[in-house]
Amino acid sequence: MEIIERNTVFSTPWFNVVAKTTSAGNRAPYYSLQLADYVCVLAVTEQKEILLVRQYRPTVEGYTLELPSGMLEEGESPVETAMRELVEETGYQAKTVEFLGCLVPDTGRLSNRLWCYFAENVRLSEPEQDLEAGIELVICTQRDLVRYILEQQFNHALHLALFFLAIAQGKLPELMAE
Repeated sequence: MEIIERNTVFSTPWFNVVAKTTSAGNRAPYYSLQLADYVCVLAVTEQKEILLVRQYRPTVEGYTLELPSGMLEEGESPVETAMRELVEETGYQAKTVEFLGCLVPDTGRLSNRLWCYFAENVRLSEPEQDLEAGIELVICTQRDLVRYILEQQFNHALHLALFFLAIAQGKLPELMAE
C-alpha cells in the first residue's frame, strides 16, 4: 500500500490536517495531524532527584505534572531543543544529554516524533534563569515519581514512556535496587 494523494485541508500555527488517499480499494481519504517533532528530557540532579514541571493544560482543562519538553524550533536539532527546554522550564542545565530513543506518539493520527533524552547531574543555571511563564518546577525523589505515577498525578503517556525507557536502559538504578 502507498499514499497516492496528499492534501493539506486545514492549517493552523500549531498543526495541519492532512488528507491522504491510499492505493487500497477504498478511495476515501484518511486524515492525520501533522505537528512539529518535540523532545522530552528526564533530568536527574546530583542528589538523584527528578525535575518535573507543573503547568495548566487547556486541552485537559487542568494542571499536569510532566517532564521538561518542547517543540523543535526551525533550524534546531533535537539535542539543542532538549538543552534549551531544560533550562527554560526548570532553570537547570546539563553538560550533555543522552539520546534514549525516538518514539512515534500516535501511529493512527499523528505524524510527529518524540525525541527522548536523559540528563544526569544537572545543576542550577548560572546566572539563575527565570522559568517560562506558567510553569512551576517540582523536584521529587525517584520513589515520589513512582508514587505520582501510581496515583495518576503523573499520567502523560509519552512522558511515562520516556521514564520506562530510562529504567529499561539502566539510567535509574536506585529504582531497580529496591
